[in-house]
Amino acid sequence: MPSKNKLSLSVQYADPRLKEAIPRTSVRRWAQAALFAPAELTIRFVDAGEGRTLNREYRGKDYATNVLTFAYSEDQESDATLADIILCTDVLQREASEQKIPVESHTAHLVVHGVLHAQGYDHENDIDAAEMEQLEIGILAALGLPDPYADR
Repeated sequence: MPSKNKLSLSVQYADPRLKEAIPRTSVRRWAQAALFAPAELTIRFVDAGEGRTLNREYRGKDYATNVLTFAYSEDQESDATLADIILCTDVLQREASEQKIPVESHTAHLVVHGVLHAQGYDHENDIDAAEMEQLEIGILAALGLPDPYADR
């Protein structure tokens, strides 16, 4: 698991449905666990409308998705990771229900996934996807959470 790096974190609940179930302290712990460098992150929980709008405007895909990461670090001279990570509550809850897993576990996975994207990891090809999945599995295991890819 990555060592503890400095984290400046803002957690926003534009969609407040998970505010009680997913407290800021949990979001911080999950984000911190996935960091390989200092970071300034905003993690925002949104409804399907806002998620769809952001996905359409910035990715050209007209649907709400579970997590969107907007990484800004490439434009900075700083070594810190700078990013906004958007979690769509509607999609997150639906996926957790379909997969029969706790919303908390799925949210932790998506936070870790988003933080890895913010640091330049992706899954555009099989090699990169395998690397990213192994990192996710290891980070989640260190947090005491199950392998999100176990039932493939």
